[in-house]
Amino acid sequence: ANKIEKQASKQGPTNLFSSPLVLLLGCLLTYLLHSILYVYYTLYITMISNTASVPTLHGGYITLKDIKSKTQVKNRRTKIVCTMGPACWSEEGIATLMDAGMNVARFNFSHGDHEGHGAVLDRLRKVAALKSRNIAVLLDTKGPEIRSGFFADDGKDKITLKKGDEIILTSDYSFKGNEHKLACSYEKLATSVKPGQQILVADGSLVLTVVSCDEPNREVTC
Repeated sequence: ANKIEKQASKQGPTNLFSSPLVLLLGCLLTYLLHSILYVYYTLYITMISNTASVPTLHGGYITLKDIKSKTQVKNRRTKIVCTMGPACWSEEGIATLMDAGMNVARFNFSHGDHEGHGAVLDRLRKVAALKSRNIAVLLDTKGPEIRSGFFADDGKDKITLKKGDEIILTSDYSFKGNEHKLACSYEKLATSVKPGQQILVADGSLVLTVVSCDEPNREVTC
């Protein structure tokens, strides 16, 4: 008996959690608990969607009162991006935006020049320093632009095109255009498009379909 007790003491106490069966049961219980929570959460969201006057998604329990109620800016995770423009780029306007919760000031370089944007940036930094605020600056730079040339009649600022008419686009930017031929600032236009492709003008408000390309003369007929 003493020998058996000594052997048992050497083996140490039995660890219940080391049993494979116990570990398997623990995994099954964890999976079952997660499944129950998922089903409950899904049913809760579905109940909100079915009882609301309009279809709602996650967060449908948020009311207009919650949105309009005053919140602590430090605890807010949503970032507010404001585009700088003539209506708000004065020191007073920038201060009003900061007080309303602005986190990022966006500068649209598609309009204005670097000197003007630099002046707004100086005012932004001045107001931010006075209010001890850290305001991020977002520079939205414009991409490459292809511009149309000038008209033969200096006083003319537009031409009229009808559906089915043909017009030639030339890369000779010095050419003075009219209803039948117009210059553009893209040198490689004739080698960049193929017949059947479309050229979008004025953000897609006018669509030109390529008919032929004259590479030696750098012209495209649409």
